[in-house]
Amino acid sequence: MTGLSRRALLAAAPATLIAARPAQAAPPAPVVRTSGTAPTQLAGYDNAVKKFVLDRRIRAAQLAIMKNGKILLARGYTYDDYSRAPVVPSPTSLFRIASLSKNITSAAIMRLVQDGKLSLSAKVTQLLGLTPADARMAQVTVLRLMQHLGGWDRDASKDQLWLDHTISAALDVPLPIGHDDIIRYATARPLDHAPGTKMVYSNYGYLLLGRIIEKASGQPYETYIKTKLLKPLGITRMRLGASLRSDAAPGEVTYESQYTNKTVLDTSGTTVPYPYGGFNMPNQDANGGWLASAVDLVRWTLAFDRPGTVLSSTSIAKLVAKPETGVNEYGSWYGGGWWCRQVTGHLNTWHNGSMPGTFTYLARLQNGFSYAVLFNRREESGTLDYDTIDDDMNKVKVSSWPTTDLTSKYF
Repeated sequence: MTGLSRRALLAAAPATLIAARPAQAAPPAPVVRTSGTAPTQLAGYDNAVKKFVLDRRIRAAQLAIMKNGKILLARGYTYDDYSRAPVVPSPTSLFRIASLSKNITSAAIMRLVQDGKLSLSAKVTQLLGLTPADARMAQVTVLRLMQHLGGWDRDASKDQLWLDHTISAALDVPLPIGHDDIIRYATARPLDHAPGTKMVYSNYGYLLLGRIIEKASGQPYETYIKTKLLKPLGITRMRLGASLRSDAAPGEVTYESQYTNKTVLDTSGTTVPYPYGGFNMPNQDANGGWLASAVDLVRWTLAFDRPGTVLSSTSIAKLVAKPETGVNEYGSWYGGGWWCRQVTGHLNTWHNGSMPGTFTYLARLQNGFSYAVLFNRREESGTLDYDTIDDDMNKVKVSSWPTTDLTSKYF
């Protein structure tokens, strides 16, 4: 014996004599799982959405692309970091589309005008029997509502669609409040500026358009849209959404947000996930309440690309016409539910949608090209920007377009 302790012997031994612990395996890199079809010619668009989903860890997304009336790409996406079993949305899974609902509502208004049941110059106070506190509201017409020229400014007086607790207290009515409560609250307050003088985005203006559609058609808002606008295009999946996860539509995705809110569905004061009871989906109907898939939305653009199917050429032209004011520094303006910009030989129209747990984008661009992209979350504190999706898509170059048509697979 040398008299050395075991510890000293180990310390003095060559490193090769000491058993090494097995290296810890590195966790696999996150991936994006997909469903549906993406032709190789359109891989640039597919890869742009994959990167967007991967960078933002989005658990449910969709992309659909249409050209010249043919659906060329239809795909669902999910971020998979191996922390849970991945659930890949199908190309027909339903998403809340938020403010993409506005071009649906505006198209319904134009259909009523086309059928002789409504005038764009009609006064909203007369149509709905309102007695406003601000006399200037008599100048609010149907067209001014469509073009966000009604006189409300949510930066000044807040967005009436998101004031459930305030309205409940002001009117001394219990939660949940309804459309009539919101209208009564807003009508009793002054406008923020004279109608027709300033374009300011207004969800409330579109709530009123929904009620005008009901008044002029004699039908519930959703029924009129489904029968007069969606049915002629063979669209059957789209419907209005519900507030609670337990009331989700068949095939509807789950929405995610880091934020919570006090429920607006009862007086309990319970804190709930913001997408599920933190706001009232039925109240959002005409300004942001629809559910759709990406393939439904590109199919919906045919209402504007194929005159005579839903709207006449005259109705479409009125819907996208320049407003009396509000053309911005980029040459863009707000038509009926669409942002519009003239490019060489074509009018581009587009819109995004955003609410807790939702971000969506729909575009009709030159050369007969349309796309819809939907996500089950939106930009929040600490996350990457979501408004870059159109830039990402615009950077893609296509050398040759597929000739196959996926439409019959989904309609």
